[in-house]
Amino acid sequence: MMNCLVTGAAGFIASHLCRRLLKEGFKVVGIDSFTDFYPKRIKEKNIKPLIKDENFEFITGDLNDLDLKKILKKTDYVFHHAAQAGVRTSWGDNFSVYLENNIGATQKLLEVAKKLSLKKFIYASSSSVYGNCPDLPMSETSPLHPFSPYGVTKLAAENLCLLYCKNYGVPSISLRFFTVYGPGQRPDMAFHKFFKAIAKDKQIPVYGDGNQTRDFTYIDDVIDANFASLKKGKVGEIYNIGGGTRKKLKDIFPLLENICQKQVRLVRKEKQKGDAPHTFANIEKARKDLNFSPQTKLRDGLKEEWLWAKKLYSS
Repeated sequence: MMNCLVTGAAGFIASHLCRRLLKEGFKVVGIDSFTDFYPKRIKEKNIKPLIKDENFEFITGDLNDLDLKKILKKTDYVFHHAAQAGVRTSWGDNFSVYLENNIGATQKLLEVAKKLSLKKFIYASSSSVYGNCPDLPMSETSPLHPFSPYGVTKLAAENLCLLYCKNYGVPSISLRFFTVYGPGQRPDMAFHKFFKAIAKDKQIPVYGDGNQTRDFTYIDDVIDANFASLKKGKVGEIYNIGGGTRKKLKDIFPLLENICQKQVRLVRKEKQKGDAPHTFANIEKARKDLNFSPQTKLRDGLKEEWLWAKKLYSS
């Protein structure tokens, strides 16, 4: 039985990954520090089903403080998903938290990893590294112009993974996720906010004119990409993981009205600093190397998230 370490295990993407790893017969050690970025009860709901599994061990703690050498001793695969999330909150005094959790913690993990014989070290990066990239779609060789402090820290951590790969042989792979959505989505993310407002019959704040576009990627497709990286990913490479569904924000609301069977009430707000105008992934490299092909249509994925959000906010 192969052993996996998943950092940020109680978070949106990583908790889904843990469930899949356990289902596929892996032994999983999950770490999460339960930062106060969003309500702890949401993360506890994510992790609760996993705790009962005999092949899952959960450790509460900060990567900067834990004895990682002891934890990683028998590890075959590392999925490093722990991070301080959020573009808009990464400015000002908060930046020190992003430095510590996104760069410092990654470096500490890599320092331990360089002394081990890992099969893969898979880093969860972000489309935020592209920022105001002139290329649409964005490919792995496109210019990187992060537009937020958060994006800067994700790119720095990505570079650390590559440095430790080239200098110490850490078998790292970085996956750049594009706007992941689905059941369990973080409450700071747009679709979660929209569905919460609809469930509670509140107005939905829209920042900017609504012409900004995003490449939306369903959670199951992201988990498939993680598994494909474990099996087929080339060490030292970076892959875009997108859903192939690029939409203007303003075109999402009629779709939500149809899915929720409720009228959406919008309130316009000023554009937020750090919000990139567009994201759109060129996934040809992932198709070729990982055989990655997103399966979930936006409407179907949004239906699943709405069912989850309704249940979450009716309790």
